[in-house]
Amino acid sequence: MKILLLSAYDAASHAYWHKGLVENLSEHQWTVMTLPPRYFSWRIRGNSLSWAFNERETLEKHYDLVIATSMTDLSALRGFVPHLASIPTLVYFHENQFAYPESGREYGNVEPKILNLYTALAADHICFNTAYNRMTFLTGCRELLKKLPDQVPAGVVERLEQRSSVLQVPLPQSAYLPHKPQSGAVRLVWNHRWEFDKGPQQLLSAVEGLCNAGVDFRLDVVGQQFRNVPEPLRQLKPLLEGRAGCMGFVESVDEYRRLLQQADIVLSTALHDFQGIAVLEGVAAGAMPLVPNRLAYTELFPADCCYTSGEGESESLVEAVVHYAQMKQAGQCTPAPDISTLSWGNMATQYERLLQRVESTTA
Repeated sequence: MKILLLSAYDAASHAYWHKGLVENLSEHQWTVMTLPPRYFSWRIRGNSLSWAFNERETLEKHYDLVIATSMTDLSALRGFVPHLASIPTLVYFHENQFAYPESGREYGNVEPKILNLYTALAADHICFNTAYNRMTFLTGCRELLKKLPDQVPAGVVERLEQRSSVLQVPLPQSAYLPHKPQSGAVRLVWNHRWEFDKGPQQLLSAVEGLCNAGVDFRLDVVGQQFRNVPEPLRQLKPLLEGRAGCMGFVESVDEYRRLLQQADIVLSTALHDFQGIAVLEGVAAGAMPLVPNRLAYTELFPADCCYTSGEGESESLVEAVVHYAQMKQAGQCTPAPDISTLSWGNMATQYERLLQRVESTTA
């Protein structure tokens, strides 16, 4: 099968996914086109213009299937390049624009949500990485359509629901490693983007609680950083003093994997996560997940891995770490959940079935 893959805003998680696709479904002939993950507003609105007139020769080649990320302006691209309109198309949603927490810098721009909706309607099938992502997208579409003044077609959301499915982003085999816990202090790792939606204030509050409780712990805070570091993360290192481990982005993948192998607990304080690859990679290396009981986490992990979110959230997280510390001291720690089903080795067949199913449809 000749497949054209379009990643219009090729953020790290998107590249992680499509590189896995190409590597694990290598019997197909892949043409991958990406655009850099910057200038968000322009990129999501302008990707169809950029590709249609800069890459027309590539787009007009013969393909059996098109796979596009939800950031792709698919309806416009199919209009600019009519050849694409006749090719069966799958859209993969790593996220949706209806479920992001507000930072306070938004200006009420509805266009990203409209683009998500139009791209979904232009596809033959849409696939989500979690049921949470699918549910929030469909709910968001329904609420948006209710607000529009007139001439709104009936049955739009039902049409999308019928043509949708859920298939997680798999983990590479290299992420599955033997656990190498360290004796002594509880080793915690928080491995997320350094941005407000990953809950840095919640992390700071929990660390303050752990320090006040006299817990013997060590914390690694690692992940992708940007120009503006959230203030709570600036305050962490002086608060931690001797409890601080690695602080910052880890360039070496091998070093990052070793850090996860040594962790007792992989933490999340996220306000937004559509799947949580960072936490899953920690679990694959043997760390126990400790995550809020919200977002996609409740469908990925058992209840005893989830602390109570909302009021008293930091206290609930602290209580969970204290309990783990007591269990570790007594030599009674339970192993991390088995997530081997999320490996490419186990999921490649499911992806192949999905691709074959979409390819056999008529646009």
